[in-house]
Amino acid sequence: MKRYIRLLILTVMVLMLTGFVHAQQINNVTSFVLDLRADLETAADAALGSGTRPTNWTFDINNTSSPTYIANLWFDNELLATEVFGLERPDDWIGAPVTTDINLVSRNIRHDLELTADEVYGPNNRPENWKGSLSLFRCTRTLMNIVQVLDTAFNGTFATANDAVSYCQTVADEAQSQTLTAVFSTPEVEAALPELLLAARGDIERLADEELGLNVRPSGWIGNKDVASPSLLADNFLDLESLANEKLGIGQRPVGWLGTPPAVQIYGYQYLRYNLELLANTLGQTPRPRGWQGVNPVESCSPQLQNLVALAQNAYSFSVDSVPQGAFCTQLSIVVNNTIENPPAPDTEGEGDDRYVYEGQYAFTYLDVQATQYMGIMPGGTRFKAWYRNFGDSQMMFVSGESFAVFIDRRWTSMPEDVFVKLQTLEGVKPLTFCDAGWCNGPGPTPTPTGGGALEALLNEGTPPAPPDLNDVQNEKTQVSWNNIRVTYLSDNAATKTAQVTLEICADTTQTDCQPVIQIYDNTTGTVKAVVSQQNGLNVYEFTYGYTSNLLIEGETLFSPDVWISDPTIR
Repeated sequence: MKRYIRLLILTVMVLMLTGFVHAQQINNVTSFVLDLRADLETAADAALGSGTRPTNWTFDINNTSSPTYIANLWFDNELLATEVFGLERPDDWIGAPVTTDINLVSRNIRHDLELTADEVYGPNNRPENWKGSLSLFRCTRTLMNIVQVLDTAFNGTFATANDAVSYCQTVADEAQSQTLTAVFSTPEVEAALPELLLAARGDIERLADEELGLNVRPSGWIGNKDVASPSLLADNFLDLESLANEKLGIGQRPVGWLGTPPAVQIYGYQYLRYNLELLANTLGQTPRPRGWQGVNPVESCSPQLQNLVALAQNAYSFSVDSVPQGAFCTQLSIVVNNTIENPPAPDTEGEGDDRYVYEGQYAFTYLDVQATQYMGIMPGGTRFKAWYRNFGDSQMMFVSGESFAVFIDRRWTSMPEDVFVKLQTLEGVKPLTFCDAGWCNGPGPTPTPTGGGALEALLNEGTPPAPPDLNDVQNEKTQVSWNNIRVTYLSDNAATKTAQVTLEICADTTQTDCQPVIQIYDNTTGTVKAVVSQQNGLNVYEFTYGYTSNLLIEGETLFSPDVWISDPTIR
C-alpha cells in the first residue's frame, strides 16, 4: 500500500496553487487548502492521539507556494485513511487524483477527508474547530461532477443554501431539472419515449414468463401494451412491483431499488428500466431471456450516473465504447467522472469539425501502431479525421472515418507535416481500432515490399524490437526510482503538454554517479519508446508532463520503472 501511495502521489506534483474557479466551487484555493490541511491535522489528532502521526507523514503545513503542497496533502490524507479504514476505503472514496485542475484535486481531497471524519467523529458530527467547506463536497463524486459540467458547459446555477437540510438530495433535484433542460428536452427524446416504454413492457412480460410461467401473472396484473396509452408508464411500474412482490416477498426489494418515480416521463423511464434490470439480475436472469429489448447497458446504472453520461456525451462527445467490459456500471462511473474532471481541450483554431480532417492517398492501414495487423489499403480520396500521432520521428497516426478507426502513415495522406506535429501523442492512450469498410480485408501480414522505399521504411519504423526480458534485467541490473533520474530539458510544447528531454540514470538521489539511458520500454503500449534525436551523446525522448509509470528505463547497470517530467512553471 505504501508503494502504491508513493507512486500515485507523483501524479499531482505538477500542480500549482492557481486555477480557474467555477460557481459552486472554490473561491480562494489557497485559503481552501490551508483549511483542508488544518482539518486533516485535527482529524489525525482525534484518530491517533495529539501529535501522533503515521510513518512518512510529510508535516507540510503552511508552505502553499511549494509545487508539492497539494501532493503532500493528498498523501497524508491517504495515510490517515489507512490508519482509520485499513487498506479498504468507503465506496464513494475518490482517491488518487486523475486531473491537473487544482480546484478539482483539492475538492476531491476534501470529499475524502469528510468520509474519514464521518468514521472518526460519527456521521455529520464535527468538532467546534472544524473549518469545513461547501456542503457540495460531501456529496457523491457523480453529483459533484454533474454540478461541475452543468456549471462549466451549460451555464447552470444552483440556489440550494449551503446549510440546507438534506443538501445533497436538494442539489440532486436541482441538477435533475437542469439536466432535463440541457439534454433531454428535445423532440428526439420525446419521440423515442413511447417505444422505450413499450419495450420495457415487453421485457416485464418476458421476465414474468420466465419466472412464473407462460401467461401466468399475479393477481391485479394490468398488462397495458398500448403505446399511445397515457398510463403506460404508471401501469408498467405497478406490474413490475407486483412481479417483485410475487418473487421476493411483499415489500422486499434488492439494494438500490428506486421508489416513487418522478413525474417527468424520461426520468420515470430511467427508474423503470433501472428497477427492471436490477430485478432481472436479482432473479438470476443472466443472460437475459430471448428477445430482451433492454440492450443499452447504461440503463442498468443509477439514473444519476445516466444523467452524467448524457451531459458528458452532449458537452464532450463522450462515448461509452471506451468503458471496459465487466462490472460495467462501476467502470462507467470511473471513466465518465474522469472525463468530466479532464474535459477535452476546446477547439481554439476555429476549424470546428473539419480540424484534422484530410484524405488518404492509398495508405496502408493497421489495427496497431506497430504496423503488424494489416487491414488493407485505404482508397485514394477517403476522408478521415486524425486524433493522435506516434512519438518522435514516427509518421504513424490514429485516424477514424466511416466504418474504420485505424493507424496509417501520414506520408500517404494529404495531411501536411506541420499539421501532423500538432496532434496529441499516444502517450498513455490506447485507441479502440476496427475496420469494417468495404476495403478492409485483414487482419493479416503486410504485403512484402519489393525494392525498399517508403513501404520498407514504414515496416522498419512500425515493427518494434523484441521486448526486454524483465528477469534478465532484474538479475543483471539494480533497480532505482524516479528520484535517481537526471532530466535535462531541451524543449517544451505547450499545446501537447510535452517536453523533449535527455535522461541519465544515477546510483543515488544526489544524481552524481550517472549513466546514459540507453533504452525505454513502455509496458503499457508494449513498445520501445522512440528516440527523437541525440544531444551530447544522449538519447532524446519526448514525455508528457507529470509522472509516468509502467516503464523499463535502462542504463548500463541500473533500471527504473518510472520517471517524473516537470511542468515548466515549476522548474
